[in-house]
Amino acid sequence: MNKNNTIDLHTHSYCSDGTYSPEGLVILAKKQGLRAIALTDHDTIDGLEEFMKAGKKHGIETIPGIELGGQCHLFHQPELHIVGLGLDPKAPILNEQMETMGQNRMDRNIKMVNQLAQLGLDITIEDIMQNAGGEIITRAHFANVLLKKGYIYTRDEAFVKFLSPGMPAYVAKTLFTTEQCIQMIHQAGGISILAHPTLYALAQDQLDILCDDLAKLGLDGIECYYSSYTPSQRKNMIKLANKYHLCPSGGSDFHGENKPLIRLGTGRGNLAIPYSIWENLRNHNKEKNKGLG
Repeated sequence: MNKNNTIDLHTHSYCSDGTYSPEGLVILAKKQGLRAIALTDHDTIDGLEEFMKAGKKHGIETIPGIELGGQCHLFHQPELHIVGLGLDPKAPILNEQMETMGQNRMDRNIKMVNQLAQLGLDITIEDIMQNAGGEIITRAHFANVLLKKGYIYTRDEAFVKFLSPGMPAYVAKTLFTTEQCIQMIHQAGGISILAHPTLYALAQDQLDILCDDLAKLGLDGIECYYSSYTPSQRKNMIKLANKYHLCPSGGSDFHGENKPLIRLGTGRGNLAIPYSIWENLRNHNKEKNKGLG
């Protein structure tokens, strides 16, 4: 496949938990020979203005996106991720909900800092914010600070000992429902995609039920191409997409140095997503929005 015809529809900048700036992602995509790239930071649109300007500056197609965490009611699954692509960053619904989410995040982060303090770990919210750089703080930033201060020997240890569900410093997120996530993306003019379905520890029959349920809620697509998929998993995702009339999507889930084994565009070396995937998604969105007009 011609490298200049490949894309990446799932990436993160330092506005959430990646290490590249939004413009830095665009520059890297250009260097990698990608034709198009989407920025899908977790629960924020803060990087999109810089990202879109960088696309014009460097001559590469940039697709505005987001990755939302949603509460799922099936199989006691605490959280699913819904990627939104091709949305309008200036949509009022997005900006209103981002304010609500921002306050919920800060409340959670302060609770986690307080719980670490009760364990005798000298961590402040200022330490975490400085490590994060932007407004979005994730557990990865807590892990970075714990490592920097010598409380752990590896970043993974932070999750095993403190930051995972059931551990003493973990605080659950306040989430929208998956239906609300899908509706929010649609109201912003975007396409809703179920991100990395294999990461939810569900059996194939459970994934089938999940896709059926989400399709009925208006889900547009599913990530059929992802850095960690085996060939059989990729085939299974494509079967699910076909069965429930969901558009195939995909991306590397690039985070820069926070996931050093995953490269932009190629993931672990197994990705080469054709531009036709984005064309299909974009055409689907046009038809859907035409029907609403």
